[in-house]
Amino acid sequence: MTLKELEQQLLALSPAEKVQAIQLLAQSLGSNWQGIEKTSRVCGGEARIAKTRIPVWVLVEARRLGYSDADLLTSYPTITTTDLANAWVYAQTHPDEIELAIERNQVA
Repeated sequence: MTLKELEQQLLALSPAEKVQAIQLLAQSLGSNWQGIEKTSRVCGGEARIAKTRIPVWVLVEARRLGYSDADLLTSYPTITTTDLANAWVYAQTHPDEIELAIERNQVA
């Protein structure tokens, strides 16, 4: 995809989608992800919802198993829809990391 093609697609986004695109681009330039934390001694250093012990890979795997966002919010009452949105963006941006975490944490 060329920058010119991307420009047309970006201009077609809604204002809210443009804000999300800007946030995604800004986050991808650094290692600081809004609402996502990594701490070496918490959850094995896996990416997790900030101020929780809920790894992003757990949410991704639950979604694959058929859990909806509403189900996840019920199962994890300490997280918000914004937390889930941050997790989904992080997972989309770091698919290899998430896949590796899922593989490492599978029960044999």
